[in-house]
Amino acid sequence: MPLSTTTRWTTQALRPKLRLSANNNTTSRHFSAHRALRTSPDTSASAIATAFLTRFQSLGPQTRTQTLDANQLQLLSLTLNRPSLFPNTPSLSNSPTPLPTGTPLPAGYHLVYFAPACLETELGNDGTDTSYNPASPFTRRMWAGGEVHWPRDAASGKPNPLRVGQEVQETTRVLSAEPKIVRKTGEEMIVVGVEKEFRNEDGVAVLDRRNWVFRKALTSPSPTPSPPPPPTTSNPPSTATTTTSKTGKTHTRTHRQTAISLFRFSALTFNPHKIHYSTPWARDVESHKDIVVHGPLNLLAMLDLWRDTRGGDLGGLMLPEAIAYRATSPLYAEEEYQVVLDEEAGDGVGRVRILGPGGVVAMKAEIR
Repeated sequence: MPLSTTTRWTTQALRPKLRLSANNNTTSRHFSAHRALRTSPDTSASAIATAFLTRFQSLGPQTRTQTLDANQLQLLSLTLNRPSLFPNTPSLSNSPTPLPTGTPLPAGYHLVYFAPACLETELGNDGTDTSYNPASPFTRRMWAGGEVHWPRDAASGKPNPLRVGQEVQETTRVLSAEPKIVRKTGEEMIVVGVEKEFRNEDGVAVLDRRNWVFRKALTSPSPTPSPPPPPTTSNPPSTATTTTSKTGKTHTRTHRQTAISLFRFSALTFNPHKIHYSTPWARDVESHKDIVVHGPLNLLAMLDLWRDTRGGDLGGLMLPEAIAYRATSPLYAEEEYQVVLDEEAGDGVGRVRILGPGGVVAMKAEIR
């Protein structure tokens, strides 16, 4: 559907040209047709955000249906370096036995279902799915944060977990589109709020509200060779690592993602965003120092640490009521970073932060 534009005539387009006739020395006036029809669309963040919101409000909610298969859940657990989905359950590594129908999904694991389904030719230059993009030039998408809710039954107070084998309906709604200005640089951007509702036979199981930031597309120069990485005194481990510790009421889990673990997560979520697997694109075009750890992967790391500290197993699955999170700084492959969870205080809220090298906060969240 074409976006509405604001049209204005330029002063020069309205100015007539004068031409002298050699025969009768009379003056004729005429307009240049292509200049008279020239328009100048309003490409400000405010105008494009308004047009984007109008378009999706007219389209209404978008709905898809999918059966949650066991294979996807098994592969996600292994990608997260978790041999077992729950404590005291069989290992999933090279297991010939699939997870049984009815197995509940841990918090956040819905992220590997309902992947965007589009052809490669329909993707943006950076590889991102453009289904919910504002118009050019605001097409450079980043996952900025959001909230996820697991509603409780009014009578029992229990959650309604998604389970393997269920037929689930996903409904996507565009909630908002707001123009913003980066204070430090004056750069315009658009923040789009999207809600995804996941419903099974028992009602709404998950409400996932996401905030995407859209910045102006980069002008892609010809990639230049990246400088070699600085030499290291010792070789890092060749695989992704995870270790956990506890001090008082603070739980800390150290992660280190590799190019392989990021590739596997991209494959599971059908996410072709180049910053997660293409080193030349990440470094030379987007100016990152390496390929970037996915925002949703960090969200899962926070939820998994919370779940593990609660002792939720297959028989007593623990789903939080909600998590609200915000990304503040990128993390990169091969870096060690810590997920730090402070247990709930009197307000019943667990506070989580992800600390990158030098203690820089990469993401923070509150879980209740």
